[in-house]
Amino acid sequence: MGHPLTRRGFAGATLAMTALAAGGSVRAQQLADDLNVVDPQLRGPLARPEQIKIPSMTEQDVVAFRRKAPPPGPPFLTAPPVTTRQIRGPLGADTLRVFLINAPGKAGRPAILHIHGGGYILGSPTTEIPNLQRIAAAQDCVIVSVDYRLAPETRFPGALEDNYAALEWLHENAEALGVDRRRVIVMGESAGGGHAAALAIAARDRGQFKLAGQVLVYPMLDDRTGSVHQPPPDQGRYVWTPEQNRLGWGALLGVPAGSPNPPQGSVPARVEDLSGLPPTFIAVGGLDLFLQEDIDYARRLLDSGVPTELLVVPGAYHAFPFIVPGAQVSRRFLASIDAAITRLLAPPTP
Repeated sequence: MGHPLTRRGFAGATLAMTALAAGGSVRAQQLADDLNVVDPQLRGPLARPEQIKIPSMTEQDVVAFRRKAPPPGPPFLTAPPVTTRQIRGPLGADTLRVFLINAPGKAGRPAILHIHGGGYILGSPTTEIPNLQRIAAAQDCVIVSVDYRLAPETRFPGALEDNYAALEWLHENAEALGVDRRRVIVMGESAGGGHAAALAIAARDRGQFKLAGQVLVYPMLDDRTGSVHQPPPDQGRYVWTPEQNRLGWGALLGVPAGSPNPPQGSVPARVEDLSGLPPTFIAVGGLDLFLQEDIDYARRLLDSGVPTELLVVPGAYHAFPFIVPGAQVSRRFLASIDAAITRLLAPPTP
């Protein structure tokens, strides 16, 4: 079914399908017109749709695609160290694999519980490890990245319980890992951001752990986007589209995206009470399908008294800093995330 599905593979998928249907100069002109809204530094991958081969998938296709071609990850950095642990899983999962970065080490360090992206249906922690190593070194922190179970094989709340089990393990082993329990935040990109938001809500509701913050990078928060709510034409044209969004959410929820009554706690944007959540940083591109839902979530957090910072990058599509990492706009975006992490991991004031 083509090459392994990577972030670069996601980028330009919509344009690839457009190119197959169009022809000659019409196609070229349409492509140029489409790219006018994109930051010039980010246009390269989108201007080569012939190199992109993405199948249109159903839930059954996703499972077969993933089993045939697991998504590869970039090579790990030589430092800080990365190890894997098999920890106690939640009910329904005997064990759970986590990636442990920069541990053990000196006592009193902060920690990040990280959750990878992939539309709830794809992905692995390995695709994020080099960036997480960079963050761990810069912040002198421990990072635990969760290899949670994917949909559609595992519906909600399977992944939520996996992530909660990892958070519980992190707290139980804080001394051995050198972690200050008061300085633990959750972080995720795309669907991982949606999982992180759901985990923060669950942690608040269960009252077992207090998080110091949440970093939500272009988070996938609302199943109604692309179904009940239709975005403007330029939002969601590239990389992650309304069609893919419906597939991912439907696979997670077990009901069609936008259904009236999704499982309780499954869709962060539909949780009525956002008060009492930890300080939050949200970052998203201006062409991302998730722009409107992320802005709305930030507004609701602010209205609920949650300290919240929102960064919107004009002309940027979904996952752009990993698709075009060398672009200035990508470097600035990652630097803003780094600065937010530094603030959220700071020692509590007396």
